[in-house]
Amino acid sequence: MAPAVLPQAFNLLALLPEIALLLAGCIVLLADATTKESAGWQIDRLALGVLLLPLAATLYVAADGHSYSFGDMYVSDLMAHTLKVCAIIATGVVIIYSRQYASDRAIRRGELYSLALFALLGQMVMISGSNLLVLYLGLELMSLSLYAVAALRRDVAASSEAAMKYFVLGALSSGFLLYGMSMVYGATGSLNIPDIVQSIAFGRVSESVLVFGLVFVVAGIAFKFGAVPFHMWIPDVYQGTATVATLLIAAGPKLAAFALAFRLLGEALMTVSGDWHQMLIVLAVLSLGLGNIVAIAQTNLKRMLAYSTISQVGFVLLGMIGAHTGGDAARSADAFGSSMFYAITNVLTTLGTFGLIQLLARKGFEAEEIDDFKGLARRSPWLAGIMMMMMFSLAGLPPLVGFYAKLVVLESVISVGLVWLAVYAVVMSLIGAYYYIRVIKVMYFDEAVDTSPIVVGNDVQATMAVNGLLILLLGIVPGPLVSLCAASVRQALQLG
Repeated sequence: MAPAVLPQAFNLLALLPEIALLLAGCIVLLADATTKESAGWQIDRLALGVLLLPLAATLYVAADGHSYSFGDMYVSDLMAHTLKVCAIIATGVVIIYSRQYASDRAIRRGELYSLALFALLGQMVMISGSNLLVLYLGLELMSLSLYAVAALRRDVAASSEAAMKYFVLGALSSGFLLYGMSMVYGATGSLNIPDIVQSIAFGRVSESVLVFGLVFVVAGIAFKFGAVPFHMWIPDVYQGTATVATLLIAAGPKLAAFALAFRLLGEALMTVSGDWHQMLIVLAVLSLGLGNIVAIAQTNLKRMLAYSTISQVGFVLLGMIGAHTGGDAARSADAFGSSMFYAITNVLTTLGTFGLIQLLARKGFEAEEIDDFKGLARRSPWLAGIMMMMMFSLAGLPPLVGFYAKLVVLESVISVGLVWLAVYAVVMSLIGAYYYIRVIKVMYFDEAVDTSPIVVGNDVQATMAVNGLLILLLGIVPGPLVSLCAASVRQALQLG
């Protein structure tokens, strides 16, 4: 049964997922304040349980189709529902992977989980934002929560330093984005995305001010993605923070960053794609080159994966580049759909890789160096097999999902005549395959330095198995998710 449709200005039902998540976060926060620290397992179950509230609310509201609420400031569409479900599931997986890790390091799990839920709330607001200020408010809610997560281990100097770098550079990027948004508002006279589209379409804009603002908007988006040359925070933050914080920063926020880029570039500023198209080409070329080349020299696995993330961002941007089609709206939608597919599957791989790093860590020991994975195949063939799948998927080898994700992005780039860019991306991927294969070589061909037993709970084993299975299945049968992403973007652009 579909939800009742209320007047646009008063449709609180559209915000049901965000309201449910806000209540969920408050419940976890209050429970943490009223229970003993030794009862952390109860908080674990509670945090997972309350995530069912926004998940059920999102699925319920999804039956309402495409609609705007609160004076066009909030949009409820298939893309929003898809990304919200993915973000909620990603947060739940982080909680499952992180319980033992947080317990061993005396990280108060109630604080960790409540901050994770509020960061998720910010992501969901960003995903459904159809107003520049709403997008910014969601971004700041997510960012402030993640700044706090990064600094949870106050007794570790590296963690405090990484959190400070994250805060300072994050504040700088937010300033870039907000300044760009103010220029867009000055040029178009509106904060609502549908009104901005109309103003540009009918020529009621100041073009010089709009292009000036567009430069800062793209810079702000590039900061949030971690694209070169705005990447400097990613390696230090990934390496310096506790792995649970790294996983929270590296997973769900990618989906929110894609949504931010789509709402601003794909919806609000699509008619001026000729202006941001060239900027994205430069960002993608630099990200693919620097990310893959610098990663080769890394010995710290988390830092290597940070540079890998930068190179993966290059592919997400490649998909968006394919949206510049000279007025072909359907092809633009397919290009953004390929980028959305890449972002979702990359989050899936990120959960697996950083989840495994947490599983191999134990009290007093962080499994962050590549050498820490020596001989893993002898200690745990199952975990080594999962890690091998993750590395091969990131490298883009068939039949894993990373291969197909790269393929659909390259198809969108070639479709707009940028064959040289597709060739460049393939060459950079071949270079990047070296450092992924190096991890596999260490696991299977080197002697184990650490022979201590690896203890993994049944629920964690099941989650990791599903994580790895999805990497394989989505590579063999990618059609349904690809179609869902394309349909989501088409509906958001109202192309039928």
